[in-house]
Parts: sequence; structure tokens; C-alpha cells
Amino acid sequence: MKYLFDISYLIVVWGLVIALLRRQPMVNIDDRPVTELIIWAFVLLALGDTGHVGFRVLAYSMDGLGSTISLFGQEVGMVGLGALSTAVTVTLFYALLLVIWHRRYKKPYGWFGVLLFATAASRLIIMIFPQNQWNNTVPPQPWGLIRNLPLVILGLGVAYLMLRDSAKNQDKPFRWIGIMILVSYAFYVPVILFVQQVPAIGMFMIPKTLAYVAIGFIAYNSLSKAPAVSLQA
Repeated sequence: MKYLFDISYLIVVWGLVIALLRRQPMVNIDDRPVTELIIWAFVLLALGDTGHVGFRVLAYSMDGLGSTISLFGQEVGMVGLGALSTAVTVTLFYALLLVIWHRRYKKPYGWFGVLLFATAASRLIIMIFPQNQWNNTVPPQPWGLIRNLPLVILGLGVAYLMLRDSAKNQDKPFRWIGIMILVSYAFYVPVILFVQQVPAIGMFMIPKTLAYVAIGFIAYNSLSKAPAVSLQA
């Protein structure tokens, strides 16, 4: 079931990217900088998940999740390589969502925004350390928690900013985007904390992934109403 879900998800997320690109010329000129950032955010998400899901699917078709490939003369776990790729792109995805919030509401980043950018940078630095053991099919503790804590802070911080300002501006699409971010973390946090003890809890990544798909459809629906409805609050 997960094998089929992974393939279906990749088809849907790349389909969303193509749909967003096709809708872009219909958006008001003043709104295009924001919509371009939305498209770039989902291109990053699609690229990272293609690596993550694609390597998993390829590993399933070979010797299982422990399959490796030779990279620069070293054996690298396919699942770990995919996990690293999506870990990088999802960090950049949330950093771009922070820029989108800034552009949409014309708000200064302030100390909180700077803190969130610093959190994103710290996560990228943490992922360089060999203690992450990217070859493992299950993230090692405590490094699985250490490298994901900045992402949780970043994502929840972005959700807070979007929910706060969407409420003030009666901006329904971005209110739902903020809600979907919270939904994704509601399923992701238990995986971070307990997947080593209960591997089956990794199935929570399915509804977490569906929350990202929902964000894509919300963004597309918002674009589909342009130019009658402005994307700038």
C-alpha cells in the first residue's frame, strides 16, 4: 500500500507544480512575486520528495530498504540519501514560506523572523555531522531529535505568523495553509519521538504528506481565482 502511495504522491505533487506554473500567467502582475515563491517552494518539495520517495521505491525493487549504491567510491544507503535530500529541501521549503508570509502581508521579519531563518541555517549545519548516520533506515537518537527540533520550531513559527496575519486580514487561503502546517506537524512529531521504539508509527508520514498536498491544492485554488482575487492581503 505504501509503495503505491509513494508513487501516487509523486505524480500528484509534480502535477501540482505543473498546474501552478500554468496558472501563473493569469495572476495579477503585482501578485506574481508571491506566486513565483509559492511555485519555487513546491518545486523544492517535489524535488526532495522525489529523492526520498524515489530512492525508497528503488530500494524496494532491489534488496530492500538496506540497499546501497556506490557514490564517490563509498557505499551510501539509498534510503539515507533520499532522507538527506528531503531534509534539505523541506528546510528550504519552510524558509520560502517565511519569505512568502513577509511578501504577502508586507510585514518586517523582526527578531522573530531572523530567529526562524537562523533556526533553518542551524538545521542545515546540524545535518552535516556524521552522527546523523544517514545510511541508517531509522534515524538514530538523539540525533534524529536534534536535527528535527529546528525544523519543528521553524514550521510552527511560520504557521503562527500565517495564522496571526491571515486572521487580521480575513485571508482564508493562508489561514488554511497555516492550519495544514499544524496538521502536518501533529503527525510528524510522534514519528520523530517514537519511530525507533515503534517503527509502525512511521505510517503517520502518510497523513503528514497529505497535509502538504492540501497546501498545494489550497495555493492552486487561490491562484485559480486570480485576477479577480488578489493574492496580496
